[in-house]
Amino acid sequence: DAIAAATARPQDVIGLHFFSPANIMKLLEIVVPARVAPDVVATAFALAKRMKKVPVRAGVCDGFIGNRILAVYKQAADALMEDGASPYEIDAAVRGFGYPMGPYQVTDLAGGDIGWATRKRRAATRDPQARYVEIADRICERGWFGQKTGRGFYLYPEGARTGQPDPEVLAIVDAERARKGIAPRSFTADEILRRYLAAMVNEGAKVVEEGIALRPLDVDVTFLSGYGFPRHRGGPMKYADTVGLASILADVRAFAQEDPQFWKPAPLLEKLVAEGRDFDSLNRAPSQAAAAA
Repeated sequence: DAIAAATARPQDVIGLHFFSPANIMKLLEIVVPARVAPDVVATAFALAKRMKKVPVRAGVCDGFIGNRILAVYKQAADALMEDGASPYEIDAAVRGFGYPMGPYQVTDLAGGDIGWATRKRRAATRDPQARYVEIADRICERGWFGQKTGRGFYLYPEGARTGQPDPEVLAIVDAERARKGIAPRSFTADEILRRYLAAMVNEGAKVVEEGIALRPLDVDVTFLSGYGFPRHRGGPMKYADTVGLASILADVRAFAQEDPQFWKPAPLLEKLVAEGRDFDSLNRAPSQAAAAA
């Protein structure tokens, strides 16, 4: 919107958010500013089809659909790590659910410095009352950015592509827990996944409610095509429907007992549970999501 406002032709400005590596990843978020003309949006979708991409319409916000939701469930993973789960246990639980890689493997593949730069950019506007886990920052401060530097959350000896657990990383995790006075506790794979997925679904509901995604289905397509969500589970919103929205909401409320600032139930999720409806009921027409909100 700011770019469009700076031009004489705001109706012609649109965003195309590719995913790395762009020659492999199919997802293309088509970011629609407030003043864009309908024919420009149609042209962007036609271009995506010619490029054999999977286009998803996204509204304007920090992170659009996918990276906004990613930032939230990554925070949930970081809190789990600080509270007692190792990064290797978290990655194993997520792979067990059907992902090809866990979040810390992905960080090492993409480069830890990418997320570090984003966190530093957001530092000035971060809520001082919000929990902030600094373990990844401590790792980046050592110049450990993942595969490209030979170590990150994992070790990559002699250019190996498959990482090995790093005792020094576990020592950093222990030191951060001690610094904050956190007594570590153990988590089962199921407990890890419940937090990881509840954070994902809850933020997904907020994204739909705000119109950043027109329908829950658009969130599902984003995560199936760009984030490795296991296809047989249908996407995070479809998965939430299969386990029951009441169950997801109960988890969010239970986790809020520990951190009410982070675990704020999405009003749309609460509304759907109260009405006995599911996310799929909002996929009939784009206007229904906004109406339900």
